[in-house]
Amino acid sequence: MKLLVFGKTGQVATALGQYAGVALLGRDQADLTNPDICAAIIQQTGAHAVINAAAFTAVDLAETQEPLATKINADAPKAMAQACAARGLPFLHISTDYVFDGSGQKPWQPDDAISPQNAYGRSKYAGEVGVINAGGTYAILRTSWVFSATGNNFVKTMLKLAQQHSELKIVNDQFGGPTAAADIAAVLVVMAGILAKHPEKSGVYHFSGAPSVSWLEFARCIFEKADLPIKTTGIPSAQYPTPAARPLNSRLSCASLEQAFGIKQPDWRLALDKVLTQLKASS
Repeated sequence: MKLLVFGKTGQVATALGQYAGVALLGRDQADLTNPDICAAIIQQTGAHAVINAAAFTAVDLAETQEPLATKINADAPKAMAQACAARGLPFLHISTDYVFDGSGQKPWQPDDAISPQNAYGRSKYAGEVGVINAGGTYAILRTSWVFSATGNNFVKTMLKLAQQHSELKIVNDQFGGPTAAADIAAVLVVMAGILAKHPEKSGVYHFSGAPSVSWLEFARCIFEKADLPIKTTGIPSAQYPTPAARPLNSRLSCASLEQAFGIKQPDWRLALDKVLTQLKASS
């Protein structure tokens, strides 16, 4: 199956690039600030499905650049989805738990009330609406806490800080499911193949790693597996202010994904082992 992927250097796009039949589009080929260009590429593609793995992901920067974030995260995927609908191609789009308000402790269901608390979340939800309203075969995959051996992510940040400090203070009141980019890529490939044969499975789905943990617990696992004797202390989010509000609850229910596609939640700790091995090999 041939897949056209918007994105080239991002964590998920990099992981998708490991699959045969995948064509990655970088910014030099597909500028997401120009949705018409993205649509034109799809109109000419020979791919069997399209995946959008590109986005404006600078959460704090989006607070001051919301129009740009919205163009990239909403206008571009809307144009992509419309172009796919016109050609009868399945369109898969990555979204985020930031579309919710982050309250409570229960895992979010795909049909729970939407209430983004920052500009990034608003831009991503606008993108979801555009994809759904395009009227074609689609899957929106909301995920959280993405990590890999490439790009910028929590795992690499913790390892870097561990080289500079013997003690770290880490937020302990935000909870979610760390999710390996390689696992997301694998899920998207499977979903694309199934959607091509079963367009009735179109919809919004959740995918994240298990078990859910706090950032503090995630960090401690990283240090333990990397054999780094770092002393960690938990602090509330209020002691680590950021321009954009972060959700306290990023837990995602993945039950509907398993029911529709047979995809189970992965244990992120197994993926973490692989990522740490990759990082050690490349250092």
